[in-house]
Amino acid sequence: MSELGIARHRARERAFELLYELSIKDRSVAAVVNELPVAPDPYTVALLRAVEDHREWAEELLAEFSTEWTLERMAMVDRLIMTLALCELRMEEPPPRAVILDEAVEFAKVYSTDGSPSYVNGVLAACFSHYTS
Repeated sequence: MSELGIARHRARERAFELLYELSIKDRSVAAVVNELPVAPDPYTVALLRAVEDHREWAEELLAEFSTEWTLERMAMVDRLIMTLALCELRMEEPPPRAVILDEAVEFAKVYSTDGSPSYVNGVLAACFSHYTS
C-alpha cells in the first residue's frame, strides 16, 4: 500500500471511531472534534463532514438495498461502516469505488461479526451500482 493509501486508511479508521462515538453519545461532529486534544487528520475531518452532509442520502440507500434488515435492526457498526463508505463516495474527489468497498469490507472484518464482511460487501455493491454520480 502506498503512503497515501496508508494515510487514507488511518483517516478512515479514525473517522469511523469518531462516528461511533458520535452515535453512542448523540453529539455533533463539531462538538466531539473540538474536544479532541489533537486535531484529526484533514482527510478524517473531510470524511466526517461528508457524513454530516450526506448521511440522510446514505441511510435512504441502505434502507432500499438492505433486503434483510431495516436500518433500526442493522448492527450499528455495520451501518456506520456503510454510511462512511457511501458518504466518501459523495466527496468532491472520491477514491475509486473498489478502494472504498475494500476498506469497508476490511473494517467489517476487524470491527464486526463473522457474517458482516459479506453483508457489507453485498449491500454496498448494490448501492454503488445504483449510484451513478
